[in-house]
Amino acid sequence: QVQLVESGGGLVQAGGSLRLSCAASGNIFSIRSMGWYRQAFGKQRELVAGITSVGSTNYADSVKGRFTISRDNAKNTVYLQMNSLKPEDTAVYYCNAETPKNYWGRGTQVTVSS
Repeated sequence: QVQLVESGGGLVQAGGSLRLSCAASGNIFSIRSMGWYRQAFGKQRELVAGITSVGSTNYADSVKGRFTISRDNAKNTVYLQMNSLKPEDTAVYYCNAETPKNYWGRGTQVTVSS
């Protein structure tokens, strides 16, 4: 079992920045990759960014150049630095861990005002 706890969401004006954190606990040695997903109201959940156990990253086209995913293995934490935020980034952001079974956090709300 893996437990994930997100933090760092909030309300920010367009052009601003936020950093999300996801702390993992439990059977962390089984984690192969981690990622951030988001789900806007009325839309499907989508991948925002992912990072593998060796540090390879991938991003959705809509966030490339603005968001950065990173991990601190000593703290078992994954971060999502979000810069130049846009109103369309408004969503609930979920942390995901693949073991390969998928584990999810409860989500953190990000709201970007115009």
